Amino acid sequence: MNMKIELKKFGDLLTSRQDGKEALAAIEQQLQTLSENSVIEIDFDGVITFTPSWADEFLTKLVERFGTRVTLINTKNPSVIATLSILKKLG
Repeated sequence: MNMKIELKKFGDLLTSRQDGKEALAAIEQQLQTLSENSVIEIDFDGVITFTPSWADEFLTKLVERFGTRVTLINTKNPSVIATLSILKKLG
């Protein structure tokens, strides 16, 4: 069973490191029930601001744990594009 995470559920301004940690903690139980072949789809639809701090606590941790099973959709927002670019450079 695949999992879709709509980031807008955590707000449209995803900015602080602490909020990113809390968002990851909020879905932890669901993550533990995933089968080892499940894909995690991260949906950026409705997100206005997405900062490297929030992304590092949420997205980086997911990718470290699940690797290529994490896919990103609706990433056309300039803030999302810029933050993903920064994460790629740091990664």
